[in-house]
Amino acid sequence: MKLISKTCRSLIAQIAIVILASFLVFSCGNERNKIGSSKRVAENLNSFDEEALKESIRVVLKETLTPGAVVLIRKGDQEWIEAFGSRDVEFKEAVTVEDHFRIGSNTKTWTGTAMLQLVDEGRISLDDVISKYLDSIPNGQNISIAQILNMRSGLFNYSELEMFNAILDDQPDKAWNQKELLEIAFENEPYFDPEKGYHYSNTNTIIAGLIIEKIIGKNLSEVFKERIFSRAGMNHSVMPDVTDARIPEPYAHGYLYGSNVSTLKGFALSDIDQEAARSNKLMPNDVTHMNPSWAWAAGAGISTVVDLANYVKMLVGGGLLSDQLQAIRLESLQPANASKPGGVSYGLALAKFGPLIGHDGSLPGFQSFMGYDPQRDITVVVLTNLQGGINGEGPANAIVKKITPILYDSN
Repeated sequence: MKLISKTCRSLIAQIAIVILASFLVFSCGNERNKIGSSKRVAENLNSFDEEALKESIRVVLKETLTPGAVVLIRKGDQEWIEAFGSRDVEFKEAVTVEDHFRIGSNTKTWTGTAMLQLVDEGRISLDDVISKYLDSIPNGQNISIAQILNMRSGLFNYSELEMFNAILDDQPDKAWNQKELLEIAFENEPYFDPEKGYHYSNTNTIIAGLIIEKIIGKNLSEVFKERIFSRAGMNHSVMPDVTDARIPEPYAHGYLYGSNVSTLKGFALSDIDQEAARSNKLMPNDVTHMNPSWAWAAGAGISTVVDLANYVKMLVGGGLLSDQLQAIRLESLQPANASKPGGVSYGLALAKFGPLIGHDGSLPGFQSFMGYDPQRDITVVVLTNLQGGINGEGPANAIVKKITPILYDSN
């Protein structure tokens, strides 16, 4: 996610909670809904309409004016994977299923998983206060490890500030260090006392990353390689160094209409600008190589659709944590908005969207979604190369919203 507001204005962000709740209710509350499929997905998804699926995806790309996308659906050992559109707006090179994308806040699940592995090893406890490991966090003696992972610490999210986004616009190559990010966050009052509410904040995950590095004695890139990528068959995933703004070949270029500041409160263009964009008089900005270090442990990761599909099944179904801690992680999911119990839930660096558990991500140029339904053994991953559609929707989330009825409704 360009992680909340900028970074993560996604399904998990406050506005998106309403959007997602409205389309996933059908899959939770209607017992008549059954899953169907095509031969390319699974034998017991007999009613899956592949052409309807493709057309739904194309409609979203057209409505949002997203250059390209890669979509993967798995059921058991069957897989449907397709690339749509172009990886760039200038030369119109076709997107491929092997292309790398920045994955934004899906990175948070890597960080959360590494932290929970330390819990499994007895090197840290979910009840430990963060001041035990970092003495520079305001009120750190009253904030637990669990609270920074489940977004209930109350700590201010630095990426919501207009001045911060102005720096991102003015200095896109800037290599941020974590101390700078936390100093900006701590200049602002907390949203609430620990455990007194929910607010999605990149600040939490930056702190988690620092604690992991301190305990293990290695940088996050090495930690993720050794503890997650190697175990989940993620051969094409990268956690870049803070000075590295490159994306491995092959990759999709990432685009943003407007700037970080202009999109701070939403991505929707005015009617006049939407018309200009559709007639190619207004073009998106190529922000592919904007340095993602400002998101670091909260959103700087790079991956591919197959890597994320391999990973999200283990993230939800087990294999990266002990069975006991895996159960605790899944049980930690709580409604992000207490007044909307049927909406998105968030737990220990993990989100639940109706039947799909995983996360989504958004940062300049890219928007993504990964989810796994453990009841039906269904995996859905969507990667797109536009952060926000001209109609205000996150394109990957909009695709999931569009295709879920096709996957879950019976014909």
